[in-house]
Amino acid sequence: MRKQKIYLETTLFNICFDKDREAHADTVKLFKEIATGKYEAFTSTYVTDELENAPIEKRDKMIGLITEYNISVLAPNDDTVRIAELYACEGIIPKKYLTDGLHIAIATVNDLDMIISMNFQHIVKRKTKIGTEKINALNGYRAVGIYAPMEVLEDEDD
Repeated sequence: MRKQKIYLETTLFNICFDKDREAHADTVKLFKEIATGKYEAFTSTYVTDELENAPIEKRDKMIGLITEYNISVLAPNDDTVRIAELYACEGIIPKKYLTDGLHIAIATVNDLDMIISMNFQHIVKRKTKIGTEKINALNGYRAVGIYAPMEVLEDEDD
């Protein structure tokens, strides 16, 4: 079976170090599954740019995850921006939050299987899943699965 290619959105890097957050344990488990080689993990310069704005001690830990788990950092291209702007123009992602669309678009353009996020406001929601799937198909790209960490973890019994 082919290893799934996943995109880690900014929220996961935050939650990994925030023990009070609801999905902390599941996010840590996801990183452990990445370490075992279950997934090929990616993120982007959009994430690293967002992480750079965090308080220094947390920032260094979050950025350290990229190296520790051998997460590839993708750079955008013109098509990434074009697709994200289509998401915004169609009202799938609010124009004010274009970066959320850019996360999905970079996963799309790079033919990744899933984007994993805890951003339930703009990314992990039914409207976004349906809308991005439609835009992707109209532009020659396949759908990218959009999930929260707990949706992709292996069950303890597996």
